[in-house]
Amino acid sequence: MKTIIEIHALQNFAPSNLNRDDTGAPKDAIFGGSRRARVSSQCSKRAVREYFKEHNKEWVASRTKRIVDDLKKRVSPKLKNHTDFSEENLAKAIEVAVCNLGSDKKVKVDKERKTDVLLFLSPREIDALESVITESYGDLLKKRPSDEVVKKLNDAIDGENKSRLSVDVALFGRMLAVMPEKNQNAACQVAHAISTHAVEREFDFYTAVDDLKPEDTAGADMMGTVEFNSACFYRYAVVDWDKLVKNLQGDTELAAGGLRAFLEGFVVAEPTGKQNTFAAHNPPEFVAISVRHSSAPRNLANAFEKAIRVKKDESLTRRSAEELAKKAKALQDAFGGEERTFVLNLAEAELNGFGDSAPSLKELLDKTLSVVKE
Repeated sequence: MKTIIEIHALQNFAPSNLNRDDTGAPKDAIFGGSRRARVSSQCSKRAVREYFKEHNKEWVASRTKRIVDDLKKRVSPKLKNHTDFSEENLAKAIEVAVCNLGSDKKVKVDKERKTDVLLFLSPREIDALESVITESYGDLLKKRPSDEVVKKLNDAIDGENKSRLSVDVALFGRMLAVMPEKNQNAACQVAHAISTHAVEREFDFYTAVDDLKPEDTAGADMMGTVEFNSACFYRYAVVDWDKLVKNLQGDTELAAGGLRAFLEGFVVAEPTGKQNTFAAHNPPEFVAISVRHSSAPRNLANAFEKAIRVKKDESLTRRSAEELAKKAKALQDAFGGEERTFVLNLAEAELNGFGDSAPSLKELLDKTLSVVKE
């Protein structure tokens, strides 16, 4: 029996520019015939991964082109007394090691010691690479290392064996173009957040004055514009519990800890775009988490296909929550399926029996995890 966990959040941000496009404008999209504010799924996942670091750095992999320099810092103290040690030899050995990663296509390293592709490696995988390089240093100084060493280097990165996989890779997956056999299918899917209502871009015209200029000199010394908007976002993600457990080698306790951290991070972690300018630190005021068995996921964005419009003195978040609950109940009545839903309703929306109430985020997560573990 397949188990999925879905989280729906409504988050009303004050004027902000949380996630920019290539022109510096807030990202947006056309949905239901009107322009909506948007925050990309990649931006949301990045915020959650940063939140993970506060819990356990071992849960977070590194996406980098600078693995050579990182390995050099790690390996150098261990090889100081080696007869062939020198900074030049060490750099050469590590470059040879990294350039032998890959199957059909090998990783390449440029003059700045950066790889030609982003490598997404867990802390344990990097530790394993460090160990192989340390043990095989002499062999790596040759023009062509032995097949045995090359195999050890590639075995350091998890393929079918997931024992070194980090929680974020287990959740979000990875693609390694040079090592497709090391790719990982994600246990989690995250939607682009969109506003429940139509938005228009606004512009902030700003000026700055030189503090040391003569008093009799008028005018600004710098001026410009920043685009922003204010929006109530509908945010959605779904986790395949069975896939997450499988990705983590059947370790249900680690999977449960990772799931809880993901759900908590999804609620409290914020994109950092232009926050020094806008300080839009507005937590969600409506969160619903559903644990469902043997049914397809249900993104409830179509609750807002017709853009929400509110009257004077009416809460946008409350109206959005009521439309979300109405859509969720309609889909449940039509398609059925076993589910338990828990709701944190700070918006005081009329939910007409949708979900069981939870007074705090902690209790919301406690109730969710207790059902998942049943």
